[in-house]
Amino acid sequence: MSVIVYSTPTCPYCNMAKDYFKEHNVDYVDYNVAEDQTKAQEMVQKSGQMGVPVIDVNGSIVIGFDKPKIHALLGL
Repeated sequence: MSVIVYSTPTCPYCNMAKDYFKEHNVDYVDYNVAEDQTKAQEMVQKSGQMGVPVIDVNGSIVIGFDKPKIHALLGL
């Protein structure tokens, strides 16, 4: 299971997503796209979006904190 979160420190939905993963014991990698321009470009290439969070679950892109979609992709 590979989970990547593209986020910024001030984004409440980013923090909600990360809290959700912690509650469900899902390991994830968090990239702060406010500081890492390379990862920001990677996020836009994957999603076509500038807004955060963008969540990559095993190659499936979720835009925003779409809990039902994330839940389904994780098989929870």
